[in-house]
Amino acid sequence: MKTKTLIVVFSMLLGFTAMINFPVQAQGKQDNLPKYGKDSVTCVQNLSLYYESYKQWKQSHYKSPSVDHAYKYWKMVFRDCPKASENTYIAGAKMLEYYIKKENNPERKQNLIDSLMMVYDTRIKYFPLSHKYHKPQEGKILGRKGVALYQLRPDQYKEAYEILKKSLDIEKANTAGPVYVYYFRAITKMASKGDLDTTAVVDAYDEITDYLEQNIKKFKASGNTKKFQEYTNILGNIEITFEPFAECTELVRIYGQKFDKTPDDVELLRKIIKLLDKKKCVDDPLYFDVTVKLYDLEPTPESAYLIGKMYMKQKRYKQAIPYMEAATKMEDSDKVDDAYIFLAETYRALDNFPKARQMALEAAKINPGWGQPYIFIGDLYAMSAKDCGDNDLTKKVAYWAAVDKYEKAKRIDPDLTDLANQRIKTYSVYFPTKEVLFFYALNEGDKYTVGCWINEVTKVRASK
Repeated sequence: MKTKTLIVVFSMLLGFTAMINFPVQAQGKQDNLPKYGKDSVTCVQNLSLYYESYKQWKQSHYKSPSVDHAYKYWKMVFRDCPKASENTYIAGAKMLEYYIKKENNPERKQNLIDSLMMVYDTRIKYFPLSHKYHKPQEGKILGRKGVALYQLRPDQYKEAYEILKKSLDIEKANTAGPVYVYYFRAITKMASKGDLDTTAVVDAYDEITDYLEQNIKKFKASGNTKKFQEYTNILGNIEITFEPFAECTELVRIYGQKFDKTPDDVELLRKIIKLLDKKKCVDDPLYFDVTVKLYDLEPTPESAYLIGKMYMKQKRYKQAIPYMEAATKMEDSDKVDDAYIFLAETYRALDNFPKARQMALEAAKINPGWGQPYIFIGDLYAMSAKDCGDNDLTKKVAYWAAVDKYEKAKRIDPDLTDLANQRIKTYSVYFPTKEVLFFYALNEGDKYTVGCWINEVTKVRASK
């Protein structure tokens, strides 16, 4: 009978606008009240009554009808002694979310949502510092409020955007995962409806992905697989949402204007390079201009590497060389060996095969387990074969040296086995025939020094 009476009382309470109005009317009068309000005895009693029922509800996995009893006394605590405990706001938000989900009456549902928003605001007012950690928490609470508003009232995306933006501005890389998602949804929705220029979307994307990448890197380093996966998934979500705004023409338009306005802004230049590179917009002249400008303002081996690659792509090999040489001073050895290979390719394009081989060997020296430099050298030898001889034998001996390099490549780098075997099969058919070997008094397995610029000792083999 008692439970039935409580349910009836609760239903009546839901129907009154007092559900919203009682906190509003009371809050201004509570600012100067002591922690437990004017009537501390009643406050403590109500705290105990609501919290005991709330714990029962929680222990039942939020299925027990004790929530109705808890909510009745919780409202009294919220109204009469809002400073009493921060748990008042944590429990209140949980109960209101429960009732919002259950409520089918549109008007009552909106009243409940208003009450939930008020709970967040009042918590910020009376508990700007976390009771548990004693740290500012306005940003975190605003994040929860903004996410809830967007989910419960999607039509108020502008208001949700403002709340979530403030949360992000405060929390930065410490922002809760859902805040990133709903903030970006809100801003893309505003851009789609013409409330904002797409520039704002691009700027938000740049800011958010930077924070997310910081978290992904941090959680990967610490071995926190759960958090690493969470932020990786969030980044994927943001990427999908950004896709309609990620056209190269639009990115170039936005950042081209910014570059023209402040061409000496180093941070902006880095941002442009990072985003255009990430979205594969590197063929646009803006990418080249920005990279060169960054190198002029702040020359580094890393920016030299980018410029060198772009000159190579444009087949401006002589211009690429000094930049790639500077790039070999990078701290990242994985990129340094690439820089040497790029130099090797540049010299090959300029028909300077000895210098090309020298650069490839430098790459091999830095990364001894990488077989690609030897594939490259083998290709150089095969390309030189006809130019390094003047008869049926000497025009073909370079293929022996080439195959030697392919064999070495797959021996030290098994990942290249298929590629190396393909090369070996291709060039072995160009070995001298047995008849040619007999004519020059050579036997298979004999040592032979390949002349020309190659100048390497190999062994005699006949074509099969």
